[in-house]
Amino acid sequence: MKFRKIVIKPLSRSRLHEEIVTVIQKQIMSGAMAPGEKLPTERELAENFNVNRATVREALRKLENYDLVEIRHGDGLYVKNYLESGNLDLIKASLNINGSGEILLNILEARRYVVPQMAYLAAQRRTKSDLEELKKIISESDVSMLEKDIKVHQLIARSTHNLLCTIGLNFFNQIFRDYGHLYFDDECNVERSAKFHKEIYEAIKNQKPEEARRIMRDVMIYAEEAVKASLKSKKARKGVK
Repeated sequence: MKFRKIVIKPLSRSRLHEEIVTVIQKQIMSGAMAPGEKLPTERELAENFNVNRATVREALRKLENYDLVEIRHGDGLYVKNYLESGNLDLIKASLNINGSGEILLNILEARRYVVPQMAYLAAQRRTKSDLEELKKIISESDVSMLEKDIKVHQLIARSTHNLLCTIGLNFFNQIFRDYGHLYFDDECNVERSAKFHKEIYEAIKNQKPEEARRIMRDVMIYAEEAVKASLKSKKARKGVK
């Protein structure tokens, strides 16, 4: 069988396997490589990318971890349907694929629906210890607002006493450590978060789940719109349509 040659640009020599991952990931997620399609062999990929086979092997392991490809020993490499098999690691890896911010906005949209329900559960289930720790975090003055906000959300997730909520929230926080500047570089947003921290604390303290959910939903919507505006402004400065 003759395989289609993967179209590539010259690779830098720094993190070769990551560049290979990005090239193949782009082709799979754009539909240029269809689910079930057989990829070139490890040897052919090494020749195609002008790298050694160990580098290709490392890239393929990462693509397999993202559930983008299936390695069938003795048969070959096959493209998987990422819409059926993809995981959260793939979402993180996709953030910088096209630079449009589309994936980030997808994450914000999902967060808008997921995180308010965590606040609802936290208001119902929080313990005295949870509340004391939340109050301590909110009163901290020696950390940036970004780090404080991440800690506040972590504590709210833990206060649900639901492991999936806590671990799921970690995914969002990993993203916003990298992209939080899009929101917190604006002093108005810093003030909005400080106000939010006080409001959500009172709702959780008084065990008012509906109010906690509303407060969280409102700030999620506000943050989503603020990040959209920030991305739009960045594109305008770069002259991107």
